[in-house]
Amino acid sequence: MNTPPTIKADLTDEELASLIAETAGEVLLALRDSKLFDGKALGNIGDRTANTFIMSALQFHRPKDAILSEEEKDSPARLSSSRVWIVDPLDGTREYGEGRSDWAVHIALAIDGKAQLGAVALPGLSLTLNSAQPPIRPIATGKPRMLVSRTRPACEALAVAEKLGAELVPMGSAGAKAMAVLRGEADIYLHSGGQYEWDSCAPVAVAHAAGLHVSRIDGSPCRYNRENPYMPDLLICLPEFAQAVLEAMKNIPSAAI
Repeated sequence: MNTPPTIKADLTDEELASLIAETAGEVLLALRDSKLFDGKALGNIGDRTANTFIMSALQFHRPKDAILSEEEKDSPARLSSSRVWIVDPLDGTREYGEGRSDWAVHIALAIDGKAQLGAVALPGLSLTLNSAQPPIRPIATGKPRMLVSRTRPACEALAVAEKLGAELVPMGSAGAKAMAVLRGEADIYLHSGGQYEWDSCAPVAVAHAAGLHVSRIDGSPCRYNRENPYMPDLLICLPEFAQAVLEAMKNIPSAAI
């Protein structure tokens, strides 16, 4: 006689975020490995499949909390909630569909507008980073390395890189870029090409817990669960480079942004 599975009912918020992110990543890998779909179709189906699982898991374990997901219709009801889960079921849909490893799953909890905790799964690297146990922060060594989009590098990132004499490191998803700083593969992630709260909330929570500098590109703090979830810019970097990057941004002509 088969023994029924035991539900993990007493998970902390941090444990829940990590387990959901990691499991969603496993689901996405299994879907891709099935070879039933490829390219854009694989990305679209992966988005929907991961979102269905994540929504179901959060609603089962945290039924009183609000949720903001890229793949769900937004509801103004979340604005009156102190606790809002902000998720991106598949960050880097294009990279996922192309069989690359630079894509991620984002699960974050914002409390009163702050990215309180989060987990970023990098399934292609068999790695999940979370705010409860972040890796030791890297230390800057030598020439700065700046992450940029592998397909459409932002003008201001290129301008700042030139001012700092930084080496450009092309990469896919926002989560992969942010975690690359935490993993010591780069020093600066500067973005201004347009994002939404689900693109940055989990990476910001993990990066902040690890001691990285996190802000908007004008130096102001990142705030979440706003009426309009559009958040066009973000800076995640080693603290040693924060002042130089922010000063360089002030001196970039508006035409370059």
